[in-house]
Amino acid sequence: MSSSPVPEPAGAPGPDATAGAARASHGRFPAVIAGLFGAALGGSGLVGGTRADAATPGTGPGAAVAAAAMRAGTGAVTPNVITGAKIANLTGPAETGPFAAPWTDLGIPARCPDGSLLFVCGDTFDGSGVGGPDWRAPVGLRSSSGNLSSVRIDGAVGGSHAVGLVPEGHAGGTTAIPSDVFTVGNTMYMHLMRGVIYQTDHSDFWRSTDNGETWQYLCQWPGNQYNGQFQQKTYAVADDGYCYVLSTAFNRDVVSGLLLHRVPQSQLGTPSAYQPWGYANGAWNWGNAPTTITTARRWGEICFRALGGKYAFTWLNMDVLSMRAQIFSLPTSNLFTTPEQTMIVPTTPGHESGNAVASPYGGFVFPGSSFADFHIAVSQWYDDQDYRVMHYRINGLDSGPAAQPATYWVGTFADAPVYASPTSTVRTGTLNKGTGYVYGKVWGPQVGSGTSYNHWWLKTDPDVGPAGQYVSAYYLSRWGNDEAKDNNGVDIPDLPA
Repeated sequence: MSSSPVPEPAGAPGPDATAGAARASHGRFPAVIAGLFGAALGGSGLVGGTRADAATPGTGPGAAVAAAAMRAGTGAVTPNVITGAKIANLTGPAETGPFAAPWTDLGIPARCPDGSLLFVCGDTFDGSGVGGPDWRAPVGLRSSSGNLSSVRIDGAVGGSHAVGLVPEGHAGGTTAIPSDVFTVGNTMYMHLMRGVIYQTDHSDFWRSTDNGETWQYLCQWPGNQYNGQFQQKTYAVADDGYCYVLSTAFNRDVVSGLLLHRVPQSQLGTPSAYQPWGYANGAWNWGNAPTTITTARRWGEICFRALGGKYAFTWLNMDVLSMRAQIFSLPTSNLFTTPEQTMIVPTTPGHESGNAVASPYGGFVFPGSSFADFHIAVSQWYDDQDYRVMHYRINGLDSGPAAQPATYWVGTFADAPVYASPTSTVRTGTLNKGTGYVYGKVWGPQVGSGTSYNHWWLKTDPDVGPAGQYVSAYYLSRWGNDEAKDNNGVDIPDLPA
């Protein structure tokens, strides 16, 4: 219990042999938008240069571990056969032209509290192509059906003219690119990256309580936080009261780590409530300075979701260009060794079939997906007439072993005896003093000393002895009599009867 399930990221295989191979042919935009910034469409250049402080994770807190992580190899690409098929174009002149949004991308899907789907899109134009009039970002397109077999855009925030969801005047070429939108209870949340593209000045966070019609500003983060590796965020809404947040730099030419934070769902708009996960003093723990949880690389879009009792992480991989997925049991699982499964592969225009897509990016998971019926929103852009969001179904993902139960991190003030059940009197092992995880609580015999006592017993995997044993909550280093909370103050749930 006293150590994290993620091992030290040292001694792993060497760097990915494919590093430095094919790069994306599209960038985030092929070039600065014609007519807006005085350059022509086409090619693979980035819009703007790199941000000076969005550098590799080689400086600042956790630099040594981050450097070791960069030397570590990626999780092996799984050999199982994955296929895919395009279901439909979600956007385009025929699909979203009626909403003055014929040219748009990203289309991050979220289920609204009313059961419909909202697709939050990036840079959006009217007219005859990309760079046309009426530039907006972000916009919200709607599907009244949340059934994955019948998704189509049949509405927009703003009605017949999709409006920008937040103020963004595009002065000097700035924009507001969404990296995630998700729902907790009856509230929707949206994370945006602000500034000239790939030169993120800051990111900000918004809330909607009316199914995405209107949005209220909550907070922002500076673009240079954690050396730029907190610019692009994606949120997994877990059933333990937290959201788990993965983040990278937002610049495809910059090598970035992948950072993990958690935040109580009741404090999503409070930056100080985001607690990092990092490696320090020989162990991974919450509250350590954040260190990369997988091999650093150049990242495109990222998407993190709780799904089917596990977690799914999808992303655009830049070297070699592909859209990949990892499936794992816990937010703190070891992504250095988790297999990377290739969902989408690149091809050239006119040769698309199955899961081969010309200039793919995005890859956001549809709500309602399962590992056996996995749907993603894939974007495409290779000229001013081919800029769209598409609906793909992926077959053959390996969801791995059975899901592990949720865990809750606690601290204990002393080595504690453990037992096979709360009523047993035969000691089966020892839970060492320190920080570790428990699975849940059950009421049982009182344990205490003096005026301190506790009736709760916690199921755990001790340091000495068999797994699945019980320790008295009396040994928790925080909280009071008959309290059983994790280190963040969240009540540890009752174990199933």
